[in-house]
Amino acid sequence: MLKSAEQVFIEYLKENKLTLTPQRRAIVEIFLRTEGHFSAERLCELVREVLPELGQATIYRTLKLLLESGLAEAIDPGDGVVLYEHGYGHEHHDHLLCRVCGRKVEVQDPLIESRQEALAEEHGFTLTRHRMYLYGVCPNCRESE
Repeated sequence: MLKSAEQVFIEYLKENKLTLTPQRRAIVEIFLRTEGHFSAERLCELVREVLPELGQATIYRTLKLLLESGLAEAIDPGDGVVLYEHGYGHEHHDHLLCRVCGRKVEVQDPLIESRQEALAEEHGFTLTRHRMYLYGVCPNCRESE
């Protein structure tokens, strides 16, 4: 049975001799409620709607813990703004990223997944995780050019 995301985070904190402060708990709850891809700045806005006194540094440090614990994943679409999404309890997917408008499409393809595993095996690697980003121009942007 899959552990809850909260339990994974609590265990990560314990393993690293850290505590689950009320501020961390609030940030984690808001992160887990927020679906899709979002920036650290957006997470700060959402947290400050609930806890206006919470400092940006606390939010960023907690986001770093979310990444380290595996609850968050970072996406770098190449435009200078790193985006975050849930990394635990969600099906693995890759991304198509439009270089013009920034549109992000999550894609799943069993053939690509099996080929990635085969490539790793051919080179003696055991995959622990991976991400694939395909950059291009979406249909809407192509039409407007």
